[in-house]
Amino acid sequence: MYQRMLVPLDGSELAEVVFTYTKELAGRLDLEVILLHVAASGEDGFAPMRRAYIKHAAETIQRQSREIQKKTGIKPGSKLIQARGELVTGYPAEEILRYADENAVDFILMATHGRSGLRRWTIGSVANKVLHASKVPILLVRSVIPEEPVSGQWTMKTILVPLDGSELAESVLPHVEILAKQRDTKPMDVVLLRVCEPPPTPTYYGPDFSEVPLNWGQFAQEETDRGKKVAKEYLAEIEKRLKDINISVRSKVLVGKATDTIVDYANKNPFDLVVMATHGRSGLSRLVYGSVAVNLLHEVSSPIFLVKPQ
Repeated sequence: MYQRMLVPLDGSELAEVVFTYTKELAGRLDLEVILLHVAASGEDGFAPMRRAYIKHAAETIQRQSREIQKKTGIKPGSKLIQARGELVTGYPAEEILRYADENAVDFILMATHGRSGLRRWTIGSVANKVLHASKVPILLVRSVIPEEPVSGQWTMKTILVPLDGSELAESVLPHVEILAKQRDTKPMDVVLLRVCEPPPTPTYYGPDFSEVPLNWGQFAQEETDRGKKVAKEYLAEIEKRLKDINISVRSKVLVGKATDTIVDYANKNPFDLVVMATHGRSGLSRLVYGSVAVNLLHEVSSPIFLVKPQ
């Protein structure tokens, strides 16, 4: 169960896109909110202004989160949401990670800047460093470019969960359970997705062609069908586990190259959140499906919740 959410802010309008997500998640999951602003060394003269900014932001988030908490129904024994602002000095990525380690933070919610005129993300250096080294999950939200309107509303109704059949990828399921059970008036729709990649067309037949079936097309189709069957059976087991704990869930099996297929599916069927696991060794370069998560971060506008398996 999540109890505390850390939200780094740099004072820019682009970073403040997280406000909408912060109040909704805090209000529906009864989370304590910590807004963290990291000031550079030698900027002591701006400290009062920065402290006033972070304090005002925390007061606003607390008020808005409590309104959502009351609207969706406060659980017995739950307290009204608390939000506070913290001002520290140092290098942003290092201070964010240090604060998360020392203050029992359950996950970090932060924004990353969007390229002007495009629906793509660009992972800033701070977000990338935090993603690389964080021991807790990170929810990355694409910053809205100035020309785009900010609705001020975000309700999580749909969650996409790409799985590859590994225990590593399945480490996200406890997080999916928590996120899917947030208080709301409508049921959440969780989609489990697995992509079957067809066997690659051979480019080297060997000296006697013995390594290649005579009817390659038929062989490839049979292998693809076999892979789809295995994938459906696998997802059916995961689906049952989630349904047994009253989560609304369905499965989808697609055929193609995992990287392109998942990105294409997520763009054609926009989700409120994508949840994936990382290997946690080298930031964005080591993720489940390899380059899939990297491409999702660059090509899909949905917020992405990345979990590092312990």
